[in-house]
Amino acid sequence: MKSDRSAKTRRPSKIMIAAGISLAALTWPTMLSAQTDEAPAAKTEAVAEDIIVTGSRINRRDADSVGPVLTLTSDDIAKSGTSSVGELLQKLPSAGVSLNSNGTQGTSYGASSINLRYLGGGEGSGNRVLVLVDGHRWVDGVGQRGFRDFVDLNTMPQGMIDGIEVLKDGASAIYGADAIAGVVNIKTVQPFDGLRGSARAGVTSHGNGDGAELSSVLTGGKTWERASVVLSGSYFKSRPIRTDARALTTLTLVPQTALGTSPNGLFILPGLSNNTYFGTPSGFASSASPAVYTNTAIGSGNLADNAFRPGALPGDFFNTQAQGIYSTGPSERFGIYGRFDYELTDEVALRLEGIYNRRKSSQLFSPVLLDVGGSAGTVRGFSIPNNQAFNPFGTTNGVPTANALTFASNSAWRIRKVMTDVGNRNNSQDVETVRLSLGLDGTFMIGAGEWRWDVFGSYSRNSIDTMAENGINYDNLFLGLGSPTTCAATSGCVPINLFSPMTEAQAAYVRYTTREYNRTELYNAAFNVTGNLFELPAGPLALAVGYEYRQNRGFDAPDAFVNAPSRFLSSQYTSTTSQTRTTTVGSYDLHEGYAELNVPLLRDQPLAESLELSLAGRYSDYSTVGSKATLKAGLGYRPIQDILFRGTYSQGFRAPSILELYQGARQTSFQGTDPCNGGASVNASRPGCAGVPTGYNQTNFNLNGLIPGVISGNTSLKPETADTFSAGVAISPDSIPGLSLTVDYYKIEISNAIASQSATQILQLCAARGDVFCDLVRRDTGTGAILELLQGAQNLNSIETDGVDATLRYDFNTNAGRISAVVDASYLNSFKTTAPDPAGGVPIVDERAGKGDAPRSTYPHWKGQTSLGWTGDSVDATLRARYIGSSSDAVNTVKNSKTKAIVYTDFEMGFKVADDAARFTIGVNNVFDKAPPASYANAPINYDIYTYDARGRFIYAGFNIKM
Repeated sequence: MKSDRSAKTRRPSKIMIAAGISLAALTWPTMLSAQTDEAPAAKTEAVAEDIIVTGSRINRRDADSVGPVLTLTSDDIAKSGTSSVGELLQKLPSAGVSLNSNGTQGTSYGASSINLRYLGGGEGSGNRVLVLVDGHRWVDGVGQRGFRDFVDLNTMPQGMIDGIEVLKDGASAIYGADAIAGVVNIKTVQPFDGLRGSARAGVTSHGNGDGAELSSVLTGGKTWERASVVLSGSYFKSRPIRTDARALTTLTLVPQTALGTSPNGLFILPGLSNNTYFGTPSGFASSASPAVYTNTAIGSGNLADNAFRPGALPGDFFNTQAQGIYSTGPSERFGIYGRFDYELTDEVALRLEGIYNRRKSSQLFSPVLLDVGGSAGTVRGFSIPNNQAFNPFGTTNGVPTANALTFASNSAWRIRKVMTDVGNRNNSQDVETVRLSLGLDGTFMIGAGEWRWDVFGSYSRNSIDTMAENGINYDNLFLGLGSPTTCAATSGCVPINLFSPMTEAQAAYVRYTTREYNRTELYNAAFNVTGNLFELPAGPLALAVGYEYRQNRGFDAPDAFVNAPSRFLSSQYTSTTSQTRTTTVGSYDLHEGYAELNVPLLRDQPLAESLELSLAGRYSDYSTVGSKATLKAGLGYRPIQDILFRGTYSQGFRAPSILELYQGARQTSFQGTDPCNGGASVNASRPGCAGVPTGYNQTNFNLNGLIPGVISGNTSLKPETADTFSAGVAISPDSIPGLSLTVDYYKIEISNAIASQSATQILQLCAARGDVFCDLVRRDTGTGAILELLQGAQNLNSIETDGVDATLRYDFNTNAGRISAVVDASYLNSFKTTAPDPAGGVPIVDERAGKGDAPRSTYPHWKGQTSLGWTGDSVDATLRARYIGSSSDAVNTVKNSKTKAIVYTDFEMGFKVADDAARFTIGVNNVFDKAPPASYANAPINYDIYTYDARGRFIYAGFNIKM
């Protein structure tokens, strides 16, 4: 890890490379999938240089560990076939459901996260994984509907990344809060002389430029005797993939058993049934037999009804998935990274860094599914007078006053319509990231020993401007449907036609674009000292101590008009179709101190090549939840050089985030199946379904059955704590150079876990048990429709998970070149959430391992990846495979209740030219064009977007240069 910015050798390594990397346990082997420090080169007798690796503040020469660390070098990243750090990390077998570019059915909105061990506190969240850059914290992300409480990996310029280390072990005693599931440390480009560049372009095999990507990075470096400069620029752009471009996502797996809405509308119009003037039959345009527009000209007078007929399936089926919405949304990013190093003296160096990143992304949704009426419908209180300009059954269409129909606000009329005339809803994000940091590091002598110190300070900010286009302004719709006199007296009012296609002027009048803003900020300062206290018989007793200060801030400014009550409707309704939320403002700060010891107990003894003990402790004092101390202990034992037994015990700690504490109430739409479908009469064994009318079907309400809900923070939250145990063995036999095997068992128990029950869990508990379990579900007493489901953060009883990670690697030379083979697997034995019974009974246990029966929540027992690489003099080739095991699916009548296993296969070839100054690459990801396994629980997109890739076969070419 020594900097090459100067030919001077004033110290064996640059402390700033790891400035801010707090404690850990002992030393770190990277014998997992990408790189293995115990490769043959590590077996030589060359004098090793002191290094700092992720998980410890102590400089050490032994790169083995009592905890599992995966190291990815710049070469590994270049040959990974991925275009972003998020995509690369999410392919790890230990990664759970994580936010990615998949678009319209989730909450990523262009963000990317890493969720190790499935322990994220929310859907796709990475808030129990600590993401660092050169050992220092990165600012939390921002989003379309409020800021985040985890790092968005798409806010990092690709050009700054030189390597990645992943610690798959608890590390709160080392790094502080959030490091419960593990730590990801992004290593930045080190000083060098010259120019490096890369470019890559790719497209799917499905044609029309669908899913196309373009990326490039250019980095320049210059070193002088005491100074160095690095400057890097990066760019990335991807095109969308539409749901109707893939067979799996074109149509929901859930069969439509009740008449749904469409651009032709569904009309319940009291007064038309058995109407003598219009000659309509009994039941025409009634709730039992809604009418649909036939897309023909509406006749005048008593011919008006001829343009309408009773709706029926399958003729009036309408597929919203085929309306051009995105399965994967487009994204564009560019970033700049700059670094300046200067040796102030032979013992003190300065480092300045600046980062700017900008991301633009968007997601296209189906048009608004309008549902309005008088005393019926989702949004009530509208009226259409008998003299309204576009009332086909009114006087303006030639109907005599005596026969003209008024649809009053106290009448049970209802119009449901897909608002294609207004346009597809389009959400867009413009995210800017700024980070400035200053660091000093140096050495000093105590006796004959050298001690190292570093000081670091940074300010970073994420900010986002969002738009949600093509919503509906209810107030303008009310005026346009209502009294012609009132409309004429209102500036800009345009009479609205809901019975047949709108004009552009009408669509423009009711169209609303939501504009919102939010940001997060991080102030960070740290000081660290490390060195050897004295010599023990087995080696030096090493110590690291330090102090850290942080302040986190969050601010969310939702659209004021969206959150204002309607001027004309009941106070329970807002002014637009956009989802509301209240302003969120919050901050906290903390002071932390830590100490770490590395104690060599035995060395070069019979059956004790080495035995080392690592101890760490950290004390944190939060302005919000008080103070907490955490400890970690690890033991590494080598009976012989070839075998390492390792084990750790660590205490974890995570304070509630600003979002979890202070998030204002926010409307959302949940996916899920209402267990009370069919009504109380067919769900007699479910007490929570009592009172739901017979024939009730959730698809007839809200947005084609999506569940309206509210999410909010909880200022009464307490910190969560964790106990993590890991034990494993690392074998690298000297008799077989290049062979290594690691097997590690882990068990994590989180108490007072901060989490929210999923919408599916809340509905199922309500249906099965009734009473207090239904306090979070509010239904319409007349229709049974869910009006609101409340989901709030709370301290659940516990989360327990355990499993095994294993990696086998073999690198060897042949006459034809070097062969590298890796098999990396992870087995999830259990993932159990235990929540208290609100009724005071036995705690409710939800075992998720092996299940995928809830939206965007797939927990297969087995995941793995393997690669086989060959490197010749000027040509190299890599074959990769990634396995995601089977899991259960929701019970259904369409397919079996199982989500099948899948294997994705990738292939890449590289060609080096000009004495390795350039490398050209061609590759194919998902060679066999595998579609994700179908999942009924994830309808209407039909697959778990945070686990699988629907892109299909992706063909790319690229090149790298070094000058």
